[in-house]
Amino acid sequence: MSHSNLDFSENHYRQLLEKSTDLVVRQFADINQQKGYHDHPQKEVENWFEEELPEEGMDPNLLLDEVEEKVLNTATGNLGPHMYAYVMSGGNQMAIIAEQLANTINQNQTKWHLAPAMNEIEKRVVQWTATMLGFPDGAGGVMVSGGSAANLTGMTVGRNLFFEKEEVRKTGLFGKKPFVVYASEEVHSCVDKSVELLGIGTDHLRKIRTKSNFQIDLEVLKKQIEKDLTLGLRPFCIIGNAGTVNTGAIDDLEALANLAEQYGLWFHVDGAYGGLAAILEDLKPQYKGMERADSIAIDFHKWLYQPFEGGCTLVRSWDGLRRTYFKKAAYLDTELANDGNRLEYNEHYFQLSRNAKAFKVWMSIKAYGMKRLRAMIQKDIDLTDYLNVQVRESEDFELVAESKLAVSCFRYVGNMTSKAEIVNFNRELMPQLEKDGRVFIMGTQLRGDYAIRACFINHRKSRETTDYLLLVIREVAEKMLVQKSQLTI
Repeated sequence: MSHSNLDFSENHYRQLLEKSTDLVVRQFADINQQKGYHDHPQKEVENWFEEELPEEGMDPNLLLDEVEEKVLNTATGNLGPHMYAYVMSGGNQMAIIAEQLANTINQNQTKWHLAPAMNEIEKRVVQWTATMLGFPDGAGGVMVSGGSAANLTGMTVGRNLFFEKEEVRKTGLFGKKPFVVYASEEVHSCVDKSVELLGIGTDHLRKIRTKSNFQIDLEVLKKQIEKDLTLGLRPFCIIGNAGTVNTGAIDDLEALANLAEQYGLWFHVDGAYGGLAAILEDLKPQYKGMERADSIAIDFHKWLYQPFEGGCTLVRSWDGLRRTYFKKAAYLDTELANDGNRLEYNEHYFQLSRNAKAFKVWMSIKAYGMKRLRAMIQKDIDLTDYLNVQVRESEDFELVAESKLAVSCFRYVGNMTSKAEIVNFNRELMPQLEKDGRVFIMGTQLRGDYAIRACFINHRKSRETTDYLLLVIREVAEKMLVQKSQLTI
């Protein structure tokens, strides 16, 4: 290692890269057997990293050994097919290569001349995404960390443009009538956080009840808008769900677009979970109206199988982003070098320092092609349908909710007959499944009703791994029932 800088010799660096590549490849060696979860107590994991601030460096080879033992081999199984909790897509191998290359050249994707190729690639990915979702050719967009940031960004653009004549960027919210945001009771919690961050406050977030299919109730929504108008409040934004995380429910986006138009409101669509499934021909009718949104939030690290992070906000024009975020700063001024065609991302988004998130998306689309990616999304949905059939036909499971997307909510019932007993048993089942670790799955609440929630967004899943999910749940549940019966003897 050189003492004049931090670089290794070429041979040493090559050897370390080869060793790190071996670590990556080993993660895929027995991918179908990868555990969903490793049950190490928090204190144990904390103790692995309990050390004083190192003054001297260690042998990088030994460091890689330590990383394999403590980090890679104990990682929650996001890569493998036995992860069903949250919305974890498993990533893809081309994106892993893309991340390594992007990190190597270390571009700050904020000013065009700092990262010319990466800036044009992000513009291209935004254009491709607009094409996928039926947005106009001139649509603008920005890559962000994930769905939470994508929803916050869309709502920020909405607030700043909706109240632009009142100079909200300059005067703030002081002295203004409260703005009101409308969404269904199934809306993601990041919307609560967003209205807090935007100074609107959760008192002015109206969570409208849903119908039996978990879509927003349009009649209740319309009455609430009318009520708020009579109260002297300012209805501002309607948020439509293009696939909720709980059940994959898609609101009637066309009807919401009509309501937003009728009342002159900003129409934002949260498509972080399900928006990209709109690229399937059979599902397109379910998303009718999304193309009329003022802003859309989506996640590439869900149904485009990207490693974290990879969110995106689309708006109808680049000008909307610039009017929301542009702030002149002397040391960032490149007007003399810009011929008018360079897009400066720092003028179109909050962040100045940004890594090149679009590069892995671009490389993935180029390597696999949309035809293959669509097939993987369809496979996820088909496997969810397959699980629902197995649950319906079984004697020891019951289906609680299903969707046209890749989420299934069900319960283990065994021979139990009391609803309260079944719900309590399934609550107790979750931590036992986590300790078992063969699969990683969690529960959720649906109108106060508890259920196991399985999310199928991983191109490595199959019918065999789906059968395995039910097998593991059965085995753990039956073991619990035996233990309970022994306790009562």
